[in-house]
Order: sequence, then structure tokens, then C-alpha cells
Amino acid sequence: MTGLVIRLAPHERVLLNGAVVENGDRRASLSIKTPNAHVLRLRDAIHPDQANTPVKRTCYLAQLVLAGDSKPEDIRAPLLRAIEQLSQVFTDHDSRRLLDIASQTVLEGEFYQTLKSLRLLLPREERMFSARVS
Repeated sequence: MTGLVIRLAPHERVLLNGAVVENGDRRASLSIKTPNAHVLRLRDAIHPDQANTPVKRTCYLAQLVLAGDSKPEDIRAPLLRAIEQLSQVFTDHDSRRLLDIASQTVLEGEFYQTLKSLRLLLPREERMFSARVS
């Protein structure tokens, strides 16, 4: 991997190896060259109280590794199980592709990419819950 590039909006915060880093007044890009660095955009972070749906709980598992709160080897199996459970509900082609990417990136230890793929399922999950309530 050549590194992770994160584009930050003005005053956006990111958690980088346990330290909160805040961008200045202008847009900026950070290039993370260290393999396996713990990186989490705070705007993407899910608070434990907000992890109240299957997709949010699955995202939260990936987030634990990115925040440095859990070791990858401790999260890998529960995260893969959660992704498998989601694949039983999200059966359309595009969702399955995202879940396949999430599974593969978990196996590769690329938890930022895992979270990125899983977050794309959040609007779909919300639509599913909305349709069920209507």
C-alpha cells in the first residue's frame, strides 16, 4: 500500500494514533505513510450510544480498531460475523459488492477501507427501516 490520503476540511478533526489532530483554516491533505497507523475522522465516528442498528454496530467494530481501542486480531472474527449477517439482509448487487469489499479489507487488515465500505450501507439501512415503519 502506498499510504492513506485524507482530505480535511477547515477545522476538521482526525484521531491519529490516539492523538486528536485539528486542521487549520484551509483545506488540507494528510498522507499517512506508516502502515497500520490508527486513523479515524471524528466526523465519521459513531458514539457507542449511536451504535443502535446492525450496520452502525458493524461500523463501530471497525472503528474500535481505527481508534486504537481494540486489536485487529480481537475484532477480526466478530467483524466478519457481523458482515456475514448483513449479507443475509442486503441482497442487492451493489450492497453485496460493498460487503465483499468490507470482508476482504478486514482480512487484509485495512480497517479504514472496511469502515468506508460499511458506511455506504447506512443510508440503505435507514431506508429499509423507514419502509418497515410506513
